[in-house]
Amino acid sequence: MSPSAWLRGSRRPSWLSDPKVLRTEVLGGLVVALALIPEAISFSVIAGVDPAVGLFASFTMAVTIALVGGRPAMISAATGAVALVIAPLNREHGFGYLVAAVILAGVFQIVLGALGVAKLMRFVPRSVMVGFVNSLAILIFMAQVPEMTDVPWPVYPLIAAGLAMMVFFPKLTTVVPAPLVSIVILTVITVAAGIAVPTVGDKGDLPSSLPVPGLPDVPFTLDTLMTVAPFAFAMALVGLMESLMTAKLVDDITDTRSSKTRESVGQGVANIVTGFFGGMGGCAMIGQTMINVRVSGARTRLSTFLAGAFLMVLCIVFGPVVSDIPMAALVAVMVMVSVATFDWHSIAPRTLRRMPLGETVVMLVTVVCVVATHNLAIGVVVGSIAAMVVFARRVAQLAEVTAVTDPDGAAVVYRVTGELFFASSNELVGQFSYGTDPDRVVIDLSAAHIWDASSVAALDAVGTKYAQRGKTVEIVGLNEPSARMHKTLSGELAGG
Repeated sequence: MSPSAWLRGSRRPSWLSDPKVLRTEVLGGLVVALALIPEAISFSVIAGVDPAVGLFASFTMAVTIALVGGRPAMISAATGAVALVIAPLNREHGFGYLVAAVILAGVFQIVLGALGVAKLMRFVPRSVMVGFVNSLAILIFMAQVPEMTDVPWPVYPLIAAGLAMMVFFPKLTTVVPAPLVSIVILTVITVAAGIAVPTVGDKGDLPSSLPVPGLPDVPFTLDTLMTVAPFAFAMALVGLMESLMTAKLVDDITDTRSSKTRESVGQGVANIVTGFFGGMGGCAMIGQTMINVRVSGARTRLSTFLAGAFLMVLCIVFGPVVSDIPMAALVAVMVMVSVATFDWHSIAPRTLRRMPLGETVVMLVTVVCVVATHNLAIGVVVGSIAAMVVFARRVAQLAEVTAVTDPDGAAVVYRVTGELFFASSNELVGQFSYGTDPDRVVIDLSAAHIWDASSVAALDAVGTKYAQRGKTVEIVGLNEPSARMHKTLSGELAGG
């Protein structure tokens, strides 16, 4: 999509006609850009590449996703999750293979997006989303701990001052984002007073020129493809999961809808562009997105675009100034983001008393898995599986069998209610009195539904047990889908 088409869109962007919205988007993008610099450098270290590689990736990812992504105001850049996936490839085969993997991951994401992988998000239950949000807040805070240990003592009052400014400044005015005010004031104080504390410049050298496009320096052979493909596919899955979960979170915060399919394809396009510019790839950045959406109040693509643009301007034009920003200022911002992100209502005693135990367990499983592995994707998958188990157990308990014997004693009618699937049908066989029932048995399934082969096999087993005793079984009341499945599979499965 060209910039002109983006500007035209389906309707006129609000920031073109409302100066207040424009100011919010510009300042939001600036705050995000400042927060991106140290994190992009840190992720470069994790991936084993030069700091400029992470900064270039953050620039190209943000600018590209602003044009082609499906979720306005969401920030995509170099991330720790992607860095962890591709670090072994860079370590074992070199930087050229890393770039090739980034491009191939983008291709995979476009294909997965076109195939409708985004639709899988509807299978992520609310309890997993709450666990995702809470574990995200914990990880954001944990990432700041190294910046608060073994540091000069002035770091602590600076962090406290930054937090105080972000709490109280919005009570005076919201014209300028409180994080930006905090960063500027703390930088001026440390520079003017000559306070020796860790700064952004201590994280690594900032780039002095724009990235140049080019092809990855690898042999274009089948061996190369086989080497990079597993890493590229893993990166594609992790990136899509984090991006789609973040998009859903922003949807909830802003009470708006976004195109998850477009976001999936957009992530792929952004990674391809990033790869051709020699970047390390990335996906949605949850912490920076929360700064942009929740703290700064940004809502449009402009803030995302400007976050990337400001990032390069800050590095190339204002590099010496940016290098003097104390890490304490950025730590304070991220701590505030972690506090604002955590769903405190979910752990309130009143909520825990009312919430079904299974829902709370799923939330805790998600949090524990994410915090233990530092991988949001693993936590979401494990949490979703746990939710499925809890759901299956709960639904299985709703299946009941009641028997009514005719007055003349010639027949017995068993009425089955509930959902019949593998978890509930396993108990079905034991609910009948095979030895004492009359010769004619009727099983009424008008209040039940057959979902799988396990249920058909269980009904066959019931019929077999009665047949062994010379008794007949008649199944009645099947709805159309259940009757179709029963007709197709009955007699074709092993009986009990």
